[in-house]
Amino acid sequence: MHMFELTTDLSSINDTTVVLRLALAVILGGVIGYERGRAGRPAGLRTHILVCLGSTLAIMTNQYVFERFGAGDPTRIAAQVISGIGFLGAGTIIVTGRHQVKGLTTAAGLWATACMGLAIGIGFYKAAIISCILIAFATVVLHRLDNLMLSKSKVLDVYVEFNKSVSVTAVIDTIKGLMINIDSIELVKPTYGTSASVAAIMTLRLKQKRLRLDVIAKICAIEGVDFAEEI
Repeated sequence: MHMFELTTDLSSINDTTVVLRLALAVILGGVIGYERGRAGRPAGLRTHILVCLGSTLAIMTNQYVFERFGAGDPTRIAAQVISGIGFLGAGTIIVTGRHQVKGLTTAAGLWATACMGLAIGIGFYKAAIISCILIAFATVVLHRLDNLMLSKSKVLDVYVEFNKSVSVTAVIDTIKGLMINIDSIELVKPTYGTSASVAAIMTLRLKQKRLRLDVIAKICAIEGVDFAEEI
């Protein structure tokens, strides 16, 4: 009796498809995870491999039960994987002290990687490979495009801490004098400076195209501003 039997049937559950699908899950999950890990994200290479491997194993087990015993819903576990991955994605999303949300791309990448694993596990190889390429494209190439578009935008969100020696109104009037419109302002508790009495998160709209770093530098130079940064 052979312990391992090769076959050309890649749609059903057999020795060949078990090895092929699990290996493909490690490879494709690793492709996505490598980029996230290199970018310093909390969910990197190992996390993405495990997510893809786990979802692949889950849907393979579902298919195995369906083929072996002729009973059960072959899509039931897939639905549970899709909803269950949410808790892991939520763990990568953080809200900083300046109300800045980070980790959304990583969370979406984990969810997409889980879906990719389901496609691998059920034998939808073409879709899994194409989706891996597109996910990698979205996280690498489109990330650079996002940064390019952001650098050319005339709208920016700024976190500013005000010194106790001046009024917030006076500083805001000075900011408006720099050819800047203030679309919205939210007063918050200071995060950094001990001498700051109040801080604000402001959405600014530039009246003319300028480097965003120059705008932040001019705001920092205003009397009464202890700290300012773009968020």
